[in-house]
Amino acid sequence: MVMTDSPSTRTIVAPKLHARRPQTRRQRGRLLYGIPSVVFSGALAIIFLYPLVWTGIASFSPQPGTSQTDGWGFGNYASLANFQAGIWVYLGNSLFVSILTVVLTLLTSFLGGYAFARFQFVGKNLLFLLVLAILMVPYATLLIPLYVILNAIGLQNSLVGVALVLTMFQLPFSMFMMRISFESIPREMDEAALVDGCNSFSALWRVLLPAVKPGLITVGLFAFLTAWNDFIAPLILINDTNRMTLPLAVANLRGQVMGVVDYGATEAGVVVLALPCIVLFLILQRHYVRGFMSGAFKG
Repeated sequence: MVMTDSPSTRTIVAPKLHARRPQTRRQRGRLLYGIPSVVFSGALAIIFLYPLVWTGIASFSPQPGTSQTDGWGFGNYASLANFQAGIWVYLGNSLFVSILTVVLTLLTSFLGGYAFARFQFVGKNLLFLLVLAILMVPYATLLIPLYVILNAIGLQNSLVGVALVLTMFQLPFSMFMMRISFESIPREMDEAALVDGCNSFSALWRVLLPAVKPGLITVGLFAFLTAWNDFIAPLILINDTNRMTLPLAVANLRGQVMGVVDYGATEAGVVVLALPCIVLFLILQRHYVRGFMSGAFKG
């Protein structure tokens, strides 16, 4: 405490000893309230990551009744590689179906989302609802009619036919995603491009395409993951062993010898299936999140 004297008055000035105490309490409160969220997030991470980590370790470990009964190594992966037509054939089939599905989905949803967001025509909302109505129909119930249609046009037992079917089931989400991506872009950007001398196609290609890139990446990633991991469509539409996709081959691997399950090779197949998906998601996660947030704010 400090005392100051003057000819007329005497003033007592108290030092500010506790000026920072409210801020310290606030920081402690934030820390205490943040602990439950950290614990909850950590528990969710363990729940989701534990099966994947366990599968990865088990694919290298020795297991009775498998090709690798003693010692750690790549015996399970060797058994997977030599199964029927070979792992590279099934990987190639899955890659072809996935890439074709991604290309068709991106092309259709990009042009369709642009049309639904920027043009006014009779029946626009009704047509958009019909596209979304595909989500209301159970996935498996459409495969038999689609099998008949593909057989009539010569695409039965064809990887192209599988890609077309998977693209159709991706259209509701991808079309909705691209529509909100285009709607989040101000129309002034189109008008400015037209004033600068661009036609409609040039404005779409040079101005709008870079602006909706996060939405395209999100749609493409979803299409790839769906096509890469899909099991039901190849099971119904593919009859030839050499045209099976990798999920179908891994499922057939489980019962190759008198119903005995080769768990080691199966776990190796799960790792091979999961690895491209994990790598793609880690590379594109920033654009993936931006794509989902593209319709949250306009302007």
